[in-house]
Amino acid sequence: MSTLLSGVAASAGIAIAKAYRLDEPILFVERRTIENSAAEIVRFQEMIHKSRAELKMIRAKAEQHVGDDHAAIFDAHLLILEDPEFLLSIQHKIQTEQINAEFAMQETVDMFMMMFEENDNLLIRERAIDLYDVKMRLLAHLLGVHLPNPSLIAEDVIIIANDLKPSDTARLNPLYVKGFATERGASSSHSAIIARSLNIPAIVGVKEGLASINHGDMVIIDGFRGQVHINPTSELMKRYESEQIAEQAITSKWDHFVHQPTVTKDGHQVTLAANIVSEKEGSSVLFNGAEGVGLFRTEFLFMGRNELPSEEKQFQTYKAILVGMQGKPVVIRTLDVGGIKTFRTYISLMKVILF
Repeated sequence: MSTLLSGVAASAGIAIAKAYRLDEPILFVERRTIENSAAEIVRFQEMIHKSRAELKMIRAKAEQHVGDDHAAIFDAHLLILEDPEFLLSIQHKIQTEQINAEFAMQETVDMFMMMFEENDNLLIRERAIDLYDVKMRLLAHLLGVHLPNPSLIAEDVIIIANDLKPSDTARLNPLYVKGFATERGASSSHSAIIARSLNIPAIVGVKEGLASINHGDMVIIDGFRGQVHINPTSELMKRYESEQIAEQAITSKWDHFVHQPTVTKDGHQVTLAANIVSEKEGSSVLFNGAEGVGLFRTEFLFMGRNELPSEEKQFQTYKAILVGMQGKPVVIRTLDVGGIKTFRTYISLMKVILF
């Protein structure tokens, strides 16, 4: 019997494939008193080094699938693992409280996550998932547990999950991952942004029923209506297969108009500009026929950094996009502080603004 679930349409399109449950293991951490804090700190440091090495390899592979801009999320995670204040606070907790590394690390990260989650700004609240991502990786290494790896998927699937961490989404291979549906998330989340950039249909915020989907169930993702169909009837399958074909035909038809003048039937010129987040996107803007950049988000210059970018760095970035656009107009938006994606940079910027 077919079941219909509803959520938020985060990325348009229709996907039909078998469900692939990407469920994280439940990692239970108990507080333990230790006798040798020095040895425990060494164990913690070894896991930090192991996590860094793993992230560097994952980043290289992710860049092949989602591009450098989206793979840069791993740079932010690496910076967290290299942050001396973050590391020393955990080591200090291990030493002074004589407790195990897992518990000390979890309490420290949870404290920072709470600061993010209680912020009034939605974008800052959503950045808590980056800290959660780092926490899960460290816990997995400390506890000797393997986390699910979406990059190993080698068949057409639709991912079903409670939520997708940034490191999960950045490793999705659009060749096989046809769509995803999650219980948590928002249309502005990192996973939703990557889904749209990869043209992967996605539904987020499916509050009820997603847990009932079994691995291997046939699923339809309707990224236009925000619907998830579980084990659809043959009639429903045919309807969506027809919609898929129609959607592909429309997309192919649009390709013909990419470099055509944007003029209404009554002769009014319309300027079609692009929304970009990196100077590297200039070539794709021109390739897709845009007449300029309507919005260049400057906060992405501050992502994945422990310190504020220098004036020279900012100048060279703006220069690169202006040169790349070959004389076409570029609108550079002033900094959106709420868009800063790393804790250290956000705090550094607040110090500059407030003091």
